Amino acid sequence: MGASLHIYHTCPFCWKVRALVRHLNLPVTVVQVNPFRVKKEIAFADDWGKVPVWREGDGTVVVDSTPIMKHIDATHNNGGLYDAEDARQNEWMAWVDTHLSKATVPLLYGSLGSALSTTRRISKVEKFNWFSKRLYAWAGFPVMWGIIAKKRVKADGRTPKQRWHDLLGEFTDAFEGQPFFGGEAPDLVDLAAYGYMRSCADYPQFDQLRDHTAGMAWYNAVAATLHGA
Repeated sequence: MGASLHIYHTCPFCWKVRALVRHLNLPVTVVQVNPFRVKKEIAFADDWGKVPVWREGDGTVVVDSTPIMKHIDATHNNGGLYDAEDARQNEWMAWVDTHLSKATVPLLYGSLGSALSTTRRISKVEKFNWFSKRLYAWAGFPVMWGIIAKKRVKADGRTPKQRWHDLLGEFTDAFEGQPFFGGEAPDLVDLAAYGYMRSCADYPQFDQLRDHTAGMAWYNAVAATLHGA
């Protein structure tokens, strides 16, 4: 029995791990979890109760997206994409997880209309049953917009588009003239950052990022390295 990755299709944290799996072209079984049954469906991960979850063929379980990525790289790639002693990689992996992770919700749910379109799309692609699909589509958007997204936009003080443009500028400036953060090829930081951005790509709001020239050049270059992306 091979490794399995347990995900929500639209989860930004899951997209990080999926990007790495596709970059390495690993033979992995991807299991889409019902968000309303997550604790039951990943009961093997004890009381974790969130995705992504990685399970090796020998039963070893790893939880939380960045630890999973580091585990996969160390176990299946001889640590070729991440060096735990590299201060620059550590600093920027933390930066990606702190800043880009918090920028996805304001972009996707930053207005009432965008929140509704986002929750309706999620209800169609996630593994919901008939009732929970409709419940999420029509009850989820006012929560995501009115309680979560508005608060994050107000606290940050920038529009979601400006926030993403600023972050992409800061990130690509750190490449030191190279096409990727990792140099001539993506490293684990690139793939983590790509995962957060990729999680927004199936929504109309992604168009707000397309005029960031450096950011899109990097994003498309990472995508070109992925197998079956």
